[in-house]
Amino acid sequence: MTTLRDRLGAGLFSMVAGPDGEAIARRIHETPGPRWFAEDRPIRHVHADAAMFVAGLRALLMQSLHPLAMAAVAQHSDYRTDPWGRLQRTSAFIGVTTYGTAEDAQRAVDQVRKVHRHIRGTAPDGRAYRAGDPHLLAWVHAVEVDSFLRCHQRFGAQPLTDDDCDAYITDMAHIATRIGVADPPTTRDELAETLAAYRKELRGTPEAREAARFLLLQPPLPLLARAPYAVLGATAVSMLPAWARWPLRLPFLPLSEATTIRLAGHALVGGLRWVTAG
Repeated sequence: MTTLRDRLGAGLFSMVAGPDGEAIARRIHETPGPRWFAEDRPIRHVHADAAMFVAGLRALLMQSLHPLAMAAVAQHSDYRTDPWGRLQRTSAFIGVTTYGTAEDAQRAVDQVRKVHRHIRGTAPDGRAYRAGDPHLLAWVHAVEVDSFLRCHQRFGAQPLTDDDCDAYITDMAHIATRIGVADPPTTRDELAETLAAYRKELRGTPEAREAARFLLLQPPLPLLARAPYAVLGATAVSMLPAWARWPLRLPFLPLSEATTIRLAGHALVGGLRWVTAG
């Protein structure tokens, strides 16, 4: 069983972290120096749990509901041609800002801000956008925090206490401020208010529905990985609020989601946790 776990873990790690994943991980965890977050901070606990697999997919689906954010992804991202590269860059950023030295974390943030300066254009509805817009950054950030926290509380091995939930949001706000988010939420109440304030701006565009179809139905995966990924997709969809389903043409099945899908999600996340613990 140990050999099987090691093989599965190596394959999953390679997919998420990329060919240079081991070197990147060593630099993140072994380079001496001060960190942004101490070892007992909630952010380190949440981001180490396998529930992040569900959370990441849920966040992408939610973020696509903002037409300007989705236009930036559709026009400037290579998610269709290189989805694993995009995942690897995202996981590296989360890893270094959560666990890396303060110097490396700031360098990663500076690189993201540099890239954002060059991402701008016009959405299909005629509105101009730019990736560095604090308003768009705040939407992307709020959805990430909400997704990471909700999925951890549902599927994480050790859900946070109420106080630690707020502390996690505060930890994430530290990174958001450096990225360019103005006054990010630091409590659950503030996070809920932030998300509610964007509701009037959200809608399902053809680009958003295409992205959802790609993420849920067309990811480039080997045959053996498709069944577990289908469970991952169903679990991520079940974590979306009901109002977010129809704009993306996604089903709302409350009875199945409360029973079969929830149990399957727990089993999948538990399996991923076993594989990555090797």
